[in-house]
Amino acid sequence: MKNVGSKIRELRKLKGLSQEELAESAGVNLRTIQRIENNENEPRATTLNLICEILELTPEDILDYGKQIDKSYLSLFHLSVLTFLVIPVGNIIIPLILYMTKKDKIIGLKEIGAHVLNFQILWSVFAYSSIILYAIFKIMHYANHLIFFYMFIGLYMVNILLPIVSSVFITKGKTRTLYPKIIPLIK
Repeated sequence: MKNVGSKIRELRKLKGLSQEELAESAGVNLRTIQRIENNENEPRATTLNLICEILELTPEDILDYGKQIDKSYLSLFHLSVLTFLVIPVGNIIIPLILYMTKKDKIIGLKEIGAHVLNFQILWSVFAYSSIILYAIFKIMHYANHLIFFYMFIGLYMVNILLPIVSSVFITKGKTRTLYPKIIPLIK
């Protein structure tokens, strides 16, 4: 368990928390956090669970030596959504492939990936529905057909900006996802 303290320190920094903030949020003594991070002590199960809850992880994420922290892969994952600009459902296919290949190897990808994929599935339904409705109402000479076109453009812009901003946050060390938690189709 030599690496547990180092992983906790790295994950705490990724979340942008100080040792004091982690200790206070988890309800653990600051000195306990310091000892764990310096690999002087191994965390007890209850302490590890409290820390993991604040870091939004499971204890298995920290204890599993096969998992690693890879900000560049998480950033690439977010940017892979932009493939919808070239491939119609690339915003689902490419991230899904990236998610399935590394979800058990990279810390945080399982949670972030599920949020991103759930959002992308619903985004695709709404975006493509709005453009189809625009076309139908345009053909029928409906007066307010432009509403659907503007909705499509708005959804398009959101799906360009959200992955870019999320990727920037990841590279700056913040793992909090900006994608709204809507309907959990993928868990």
